[in-house]
Amino acid sequence: MAKRYRYAFAKKKEAAKGKLSAGLAAASLILFVTAVFLSFWLKGEYGFVVGGICLFAMLLSVYGFIMGLLSFSEENCAHRTSIIGSIVNGIVMVGWLGFFLMGV
Repeated sequence: MAKRYRYAFAKKKEAAKGKLSAGLAAASLILFVTAVFLSFWLKGEYGFVVGGICLFAMLLSVYGFIMGLLSFSEENCAHRTSIIGSIVNGIVMVGWLGFFLMGV
């Protein structure tokens, strides 16, 4: 009878900066939805408030993208949230940049 090998894999914790990156991506998306609803609710007035929220959300996505990239240097960690956070923050960051360059 063949000898069976049993492998045990240690569960790795998620990278801390990866969790931060995914959280900042979610916060940026929530702020985008909030800015859209405020713009409709205020009927286009108080554009500086909506613009400030949008600028803050864009800065959050830039910071989240940087944290996502820096989280790949953490050793003995799983990088699922790092990958998700980096990709989502990158897409959101390009989207925000496109909005600001179009002048919307």
